[in-house]
Amino acid sequence: MNGKNEETPLVAWDFVGGLQGRNEAGKAALAKVLGENSAALGPGDMLVLAARVAADAIIFFFNPQRFWEQADVVQGIWNLRDVFKAGGQMLVLVTPPGVTLPVELQNDVMMIDEPLPSPEDLAQLVADTFESANLPAPEQEVISRAVDALVGLAAFPAEQVLAMSLSKKGLDLDRLWERKRQAVEQTPGLTVWRGGETFDQIGGCDSIKRFLAAILHGQEAPRVIVFVDEIEKAFAGTGTDMSGVKTEMTGTMLTWMQDRGADGVIFIGPAGAAKSAVAKAAGATAGIPTVAFDLSAMQSSLVGGSGERLRAALQVVDAISQGRSLWIATCNSITTLPPELRRRFTLGTFFFDLPSAGERRAIWDIYLKKWNLNGELPDDDGWTGAEIKECCRKAWRLKLSLRESAEYIVPVSRSAADQIEALRRQASGRFLSAAHPGVFTAESRQMAVAAGKRTFREAE
Repeated sequence: MNGKNEETPLVAWDFVGGLQGRNEAGKAALAKVLGENSAALGPGDMLVLAARVAADAIIFFFNPQRFWEQADVVQGIWNLRDVFKAGGQMLVLVTPPGVTLPVELQNDVMMIDEPLPSPEDLAQLVADTFESANLPAPEQEVISRAVDALVGLAAFPAEQVLAMSLSKKGLDLDRLWERKRQAVEQTPGLTVWRGGETFDQIGGCDSIKRFLAAILHGQEAPRVIVFVDEIEKAFAGTGTDMSGVKTEMTGTMLTWMQDRGADGVIFIGPAGAAKSAVAKAAGATAGIPTVAFDLSAMQSSLVGGSGERLRAALQVVDAISQGRSLWIATCNSITTLPPELRRRFTLGTFFFDLPSAGERRAIWDIYLKKWNLNGELPDDDGWTGAEIKECCRKAWRLKLSLRESAEYIVPVSRSAADQIEALRRQASGRFLSAAHPGVFTAESRQMAVAAGKRTFREAE
């Protein structure tokens, strides 16, 4: 492709440039078959013409996935198999990651995935970029931190964001991380969480916070948190959708998690019980990125497009994590989640109940301090942490007292009482407790309520 090999004819086709020789031998080979004709050929015509190209030629077909649903294109590729076998030519289909070959070609085309750059490759890229910019060679610590920020990117975007983060003063690591986040978010369905909340800023949920802290600082600690919100909705329809898209995506996820040995936990509980807050805070607590994984955003109207997007997203996760990812999925109802998918979350299922009186006191203290509030607290029996936060935020924003702000709060324990009781019955004796060590039971919930019930108190 770089024109240095003058013996093997190199030819390339793309939709804009048409058919072009990439070295002198390639140009000469095209001149023999094209003559004075224009090289502006469509993909089907190009494949017909390719059968007449000189022996041992290599033809690069860029972005064939845009055309191979057309009957003449897939047939044209298939027709070249025996011709090229006899003449020694080769057709190279250059595609983005994650594409799936048409079934007609799957037995005749060998798939070769170009891996993303390794940490060693990125370290060399950092050193070379500093040298090209006429900057002093970076210290090893700078290289290491730059590699952490770049891992997961392909070679060109890695070089691009690195160059844009360099100045005469050196490397701006904060800018590098932000540009890396922007590059990752070019993958449909992936978003890098930018919040800085840690476990210290979440009241209650002591058992799950201790458990996650042990994982994050233990052996083979994860390098990235993958957060899947409301996973039961993302996989709704698996096995029953007529299109087969959800079933295919579920199968892809199952295979990927099993092959990579990915660990995961599931959080189940009523809305506002801090499931998402704990999941998002895990990354900031450990100083690693948290990537939100949105399967609905990966779905495409194009045939096979959803699967391609999912595989591309998983490849990015694999590269960022370097094989060590922790998946945290939240769930409001686990009954619709495919059992085979639940089994992939090997670290357990934790139930998040409404906070006890002691946990609510801790949550009030966090948000009263955050918004510099004081005054008499409202009756918060049955409130979630999200409702306490919203009460404080409204009081600060609207310049109301806490009790006045509470008049605009409808606790989920009142609006969805039946659903919460159903969740408790489902979780009792089956799932781990997020608040206390061991398995959640309805009896332990009743004891916690009886021991800590209160009505009013004065904030300090």
